[in-house]
Amino acid sequence: MIKPSVVSDKNKLSKKIKSFLEKRIKIYSIIKCNLIIVIGGDGFMLQTMKKFYKLKKSFYGINSGHYGFLMNKFSTKNTIKNFSKAKLISISPLQMSVKNKSGNIKKSIAINEVSILRQSRQAASLSIINGSKQIIKKLVSDGVLISTPAGSTAYNLSVHGPILNLDSKKLSISPISPFRPRRWKGKILSERSKIIITNLNPKKRPISAVADNVEVRNAKKISIKVNKKIIFKLLHDQKNSLQKKIKIEQLRRETKPN
Repeated sequence: MIKPSVVSDKNKLSKKIKSFLEKRIKIYSIIKCNLIIVIGGDGFMLQTMKKFYKLKKSFYGINSGHYGFLMNKFSTKNTIKNFSKAKLISISPLQMSVKNKSGNIKKSIAINEVSILRQSRQAASLSIINGSKQIIKKLVSDGVLISTPAGSTAYNLSVHGPILNLDSKKLSISPISPFRPRRWKGKILSERSKIIITNLNPKKRPISAVADNVEVRNAKKISIKVNKKIIFKLLHDQKNSLQKKIKIEQLRRETKPN
């Protein structure tokens, strides 16, 4: 039996959808529910999943934003029926651990990606290793992304990173505007990898590390790996699954500017 709770952002469409659901189905508290219905866009979905992941509930997103890659389309006729027929996928996030210039260590999780970004007008100067294996000795760029399969069609795709299938068990490393080496395209690694990124010149070239939407500034050393102890359970409509959306993006042709 489905026992839903509803969480929505503050835009007008979200409130309208929430009101529609509350009039037609019984709503439970977050603690007593077994399904959290999240109404909003991808950013709000990521925020909500990270807020409530310790409760080990399933999440069903209803899009009231723009593209809504992680979300389902709202329908007055079908949405309530779709709850019980939805397809479940399980996702483990990236665990980011950052040591800043003061020596403090801050941790956060990322469902989509960890972004390492230059913090000033100076390009970042980074070294990247996987365990004891060097990936790149020195990368001068605007930054670098480490992306999960779920996040590979978002920011990662916009910087020309690869699209990863959900069952690929891979992570992608994609440079942002690489200057040296000029033509470095990044790397695809196993999800078992432990990636260490070091700022080679933290005083002159400060960087920030961002786990989805949580930023740590003045980062000196960043450790990133998949945290298999955390599992997010996402529900998607059978005709519009996350895997299907990823395949559509893989086949999509770039639109030409006018």
